[in-house]
Amino acid sequence: MDQHINILVVEDDNDINQLLCKIIKKSSYFPQPAYSGTEAMIYLDKQKWDLVLLDLMLPGMNGEEILEIMFKRSIPVIIISAKNEQKTKINSLRAGADDFISKPFDVEEVSARIDSLLRRYRYSHKTNRRSKLMYKDIQIDLDAKSVIVNDITLPLTVREYAILTLLLSSPQKVFSKSNLFESVWNEPYHGDDNTINVHMSNLRHKLSKANPEEEYIETIWGMGYRLKS
Repeated sequence: MDQHINILVVEDDNDINQLLCKIIKKSSYFPQPAYSGTEAMIYLDKQKWDLVLLDLMLPGMNGEEILEIMFKRSIPVIIISAKNEQKTKINSLRAGADDFISKPFDVEEVSARIDSLLRRYRYSHKTNRRSKLMYKDIQIDLDAKSVIVNDITLPLTVREYAILTLLLSSPQKVFSKSNLFESVWNEPYHGDDNTINVHMSNLRHKLSKANPEEEYIETIWGMGYRLKS
């Protein structure tokens, strides 16, 4: 491994927690189990984390409360939950989760999704030859990994940051949903429009909140998305 990857596993079921920790160790990452929301907060305040696997139904603080805190700290999060209703998934993604895995889960899928998110996180945050990307009143500082719009710092998730960086890197290009998904998620696209739609909607909402007078991303019907000139 080129760096020490620390992953916090927040899951109150001992067997599931230990299984997730085994999956993480097999990929040569470093897991830390936490069995309640309160215990998770102790670890979150103690050090920096590269990723958090988070159950929603927890004793103490619930998963939704912890997700809100981690979103503000820009920590990548994968929800792993038995609450697999579509509304729960969408609400979790809107609240800042980067991915959602339903229980019962496939071990190989969990491993692949962890690898994918960490790879995307490193890719979207590594230093580019240009230290800044700018478009209208958007400024992306690729070294500080910060996004400023209309002099307001935007708290973006890993996926939202990757989408916006991709769009600004090629301002004239129309990105199809397949382009976006394969570039940002680094996985084959199987027509999962909802995942892209939710992240794009969240990104547009945050941009609009920072500057309601400006429109930044346009939908080219039947083709995809690009920056609005």
